[in-house]
Amino acid sequence: MSELQDMLTANQAFQQGFRDGDKAAPPARKVAIVTCMDARIHPEKALGLEIGDAHMIRNAGGRASDDALRSLVISSRLLGTTEFAVVHHTECGMLTFTNEDLQTKLRDETGADASHVDFLPFTDLERSVRDDVSAILASPFIDDSIPVSGYIYDVHTGAVTQVVAPTTAIVNA
Repeated sequence: MSELQDMLTANQAFQQGFRDGDKAAPPARKVAIVTCMDARIHPEKALGLEIGDAHMIRNAGGRASDDALRSLVISSRLLGTTEFAVVHHTECGMLTFTNEDLQTKLRDETGADASHVDFLPFTDLERSVRDDVSAILASPFIDDSIPVSGYIYDVHTGAVTQVVAPTTAIVNA
Protein backbone atom coordinates (compact mmCIF):
# COMPACT_ATOMS: atom_id res chain seq x y z
CA MET A 1 0.00 0.00 0.00
CA SER A 2 1.33 3.48 -0.86
CA GLU A 3 1.87 6.20 1.74
CA LEU A 4 -0.97 8.20 0.20
CA GLN A 5 -3.27 5.19 0.39
CA ASP A 6 -2.38 4.86 4.09
CA MET A 7 -3.35 8.50 4.55
CA LEU A 8 -6.67 8.00 2.80
CA THR A 9 -7.36 5.04 5.06
CA ALA A 10 -6.54 7.22 8.08
CA ASN A 11 -8.98 9.79 6.71
CA GLN A 12 -11.80 7.29 7.03
CA ALA A 13 -11.15 7.11 10.79
CA PHE A 14 -10.81 10.92 10.94
CA GLN A 15 -14.23 11.32 9.34
CA GLN A 16 -15.84 9.26 12.08
CA GLY A 17 -14.93 11.80 14.76
CA PHE A 18 -15.06 14.95 12.64
CA ARG A 19 -17.25 17.63 14.25
CA ASP A 20 -15.90 20.83 12.68
CA GLY A 21 -17.91 20.91 9.44
CA ASP A 22 -19.96 23.89 10.59
CA LYS A 23 -17.02 26.29 11.01
CA ALA A 24 -17.21 29.55 9.05
CA ALA A 25 -14.68 30.20 6.25
CA PRO A 26 -13.33 33.40 7.85
CA PRO A 27 -10.78 32.47 10.49
CA ALA A 28 -12.10 32.88 14.04
CA ARG A 29 -8.93 34.58 15.30
CA LYS A 30 -8.72 36.85 12.23
CA VAL A 31 -5.08 35.89 11.65
CA ALA A 32 -3.21 34.69 8.56
CA ILE A 33 0.21 33.07 8.86
CA VAL A 34 2.78 32.60 6.10
CA THR A 35 5.10 29.72 6.93
CA CYS A 36 7.24 27.02 5.38
CA MET A 37 6.03 23.73 3.95
CA ASP A 38 8.71 21.84 5.90
CA ALA A 39 7.21 18.61 7.25
CA ARG A 40 8.89 19.13 10.64
CA ILE A 41 6.63 22.10 11.32
CA HIS A 42 3.07 21.76 12.60
CA PRO A 43 2.23 25.47 12.93
CA GLU A 44 -1.26 24.89 14.26
CA LYS A 45 0.04 22.80 17.17
CA ALA A 46 3.02 25.09 17.78
CA LEU A 47 0.73 28.12 18.06
CA GLY A 48 -2.20 26.49 19.85
CA LEU A 49 -4.59 26.76 16.91
CA GLU A 50 -7.63 24.66 16.17
CA ILE A 51 -9.49 24.07 12.90
CA GLY A 52 -11.07 27.34 11.86
CA ASP A 53 -8.79 29.62 13.89
CA ALA A 54 -6.37 30.98 11.25
CA HIS A 55 -5.44 30.92 7.60
CA MET A 56 -2.22 28.98 7.10
CA ILE A 57 -0.34 29.84 3.91
CA ARG A 58 2.53 27.45 3.30
CA ASN A 59 5.24 27.38 0.66
CA ALA A 60 8.94 26.59 0.38
CA GLY A 61 10.66 28.89 2.87
CA GLY A 62 7.46 30.55 4.06
CA ARG A 63 8.21 33.35 1.62
CA ALA A 64 6.01 36.35 0.85
CA SER A 65 5.91 35.30 -2.79
CA ASP A 66 3.37 36.65 -5.26
CA ASP A 67 1.10 33.71 -4.51
CA ALA A 68 1.40 34.17 -0.73
CA LEU A 69 0.55 37.86 -1.18
CA ARG A 70 -2.44 36.86 -3.31
CA SER A 71 -3.64 34.65 -0.48
CA LEU A 72 -3.14 37.41 2.10
CA VAL A 73 -5.13 39.85 -0.01
CA ILE A 74 -8.01 37.37 -0.26
CA SER A 75 -7.70 36.53 3.43
CA SER A 76 -7.93 40.17 4.50
CA ARG A 77 -10.08 41.80 1.84
CA LEU A 78 -12.66 39.01 1.51
CA LEU A 79 -12.41 36.96 4.70
CA GLY A 80 -11.72 39.55 7.37
CA THR A 81 -8.25 38.77 8.70
CA THR A 82 -6.78 41.72 10.56
CA GLU A 83 -3.30 40.47 11.46
CA PHE A 84 -0.50 38.68 9.62
CA ALA A 85 2.56 36.73 10.78
CA VAL A 86 5.58 35.39 8.92
CA VAL A 87 7.09 32.28 10.52
CA HIS A 88 10.36 30.93 9.12
CA HIS A 89 12.38 28.18 10.82
CA THR A 90 15.83 26.96 11.71
CA GLU A 91 17.58 24.52 9.38
CA CYS A 92 15.42 25.59 6.44
CA GLY A 93 16.31 23.97 3.14
CA MET A 94 16.07 27.37 1.46
CA LEU A 95 19.40 28.22 3.14
CA THR A 96 21.16 25.39 1.31
CA PHE A 97 21.12 26.44 -2.34
CA THR A 98 21.17 29.41 -4.70
CA ASN A 99 18.90 30.17 -7.62
CA GLU A 100 21.79 29.30 -9.94
CA ASP A 101 22.28 25.92 -8.22
CA LEU A 102 18.67 24.89 -8.74
CA GLN A 103 18.40 26.40 -12.20
CA THR A 104 21.47 24.42 -13.28
CA LYS A 105 20.12 21.22 -11.69
CA LEU A 106 16.81 21.63 -13.51
CA ARG A 107 18.53 22.31 -16.83
CA ASP A 108 20.76 19.24 -16.37
CA GLU A 109 17.92 16.95 -15.28
CA THR A 110 15.09 18.17 -17.50
CA GLY A 111 16.70 20.06 -20.35
CA ALA A 112 14.34 22.97 -19.64
CA ASP A 113 15.51 26.53 -18.95
CA ALA A 114 14.52 27.77 -15.48
CA SER A 115 16.76 30.85 -15.52
CA HIS A 116 13.69 33.07 -15.29
CA VAL A 117 12.46 31.44 -12.06
CA ASP A 118 13.33 32.97 -8.70
CA PHE A 119 13.06 30.17 -6.14
CA LEU A 120 13.50 32.73 -3.33
CA PRO A 121 16.38 31.07 -1.47
CA PHE A 122 18.10 33.04 1.28
CA THR A 123 21.39 33.07 3.18
CA ASP A 124 20.31 34.83 6.40
CA LEU A 125 17.32 33.48 8.32
CA GLU A 126 16.50 36.63 10.32
CA ARG A 127 16.99 38.81 7.24
CA SER A 128 14.56 36.62 5.27
CA VAL A 129 11.89 37.16 7.94
CA ARG A 130 12.45 40.92 7.85
CA ASP A 131 12.38 40.94 4.04
CA ASP A 132 9.09 39.05 3.92
CA VAL A 133 7.46 41.28 6.54
CA SER A 134 8.60 44.28 4.48
CA ALA A 135 7.25 42.75 1.26
CA ILE A 136 3.83 42.27 2.86
CA LEU A 137 3.82 45.81 4.28
CA ALA A 138 4.81 47.20 0.86
CA SER A 139 1.95 45.57 -1.04
CA PRO A 140 -0.52 48.17 -2.27
CA PHE A 141 -3.30 45.59 -1.90
CA ILE A 142 -2.79 45.00 1.82
CA ASP A 143 -4.58 47.44 4.12
CA ASP A 144 -1.95 49.71 5.69
CA SER A 145 -3.46 49.23 9.16
CA ILE A 146 -2.89 45.44 9.27
CA PRO A 147 -0.07 44.60 11.68
CA VAL A 148 2.56 42.20 10.35
CA SER A 149 5.05 40.45 12.60
CA GLY A 150 7.86 37.96 12.03
CA TYR A 151 9.14 34.92 13.90
CA ILE A 152 11.56 32.02 13.74
CA TYR A 153 10.47 28.54 14.79
CA ASP A 154 13.21 26.31 16.19
CA VAL A 155 12.82 22.80 14.76
CA HIS A 156 14.71 21.29 17.70
CA THR A 157 12.92 22.95 20.63
CA GLY A 158 9.56 24.02 19.18
CA ALA A 159 10.18 27.58 20.42
CA VAL A 160 8.83 30.50 18.41
CA THR A 161 10.98 33.63 18.76
CA GLN A 162 9.94 37.08 17.60
CA VAL A 163 12.21 38.76 15.04
CA VAL A 164 9.91 41.62 13.97
CA ALA A 165 7.40 43.13 16.37
CA PRO A 166 3.92 43.78 14.98
CA THR A 167 4.15 46.78 12.70
CA THR A 168 1.96 48.38 10.07
CA ALA A 169 2.61 50.17 6.80
CA ILE A 170 1.18 53.30 8.41
CA VAL A 171 4.02 53.22 10.98
CA ASN A 172 6.58 52.66 8.21
CA ALA A 173 5.27 55.41 5.94
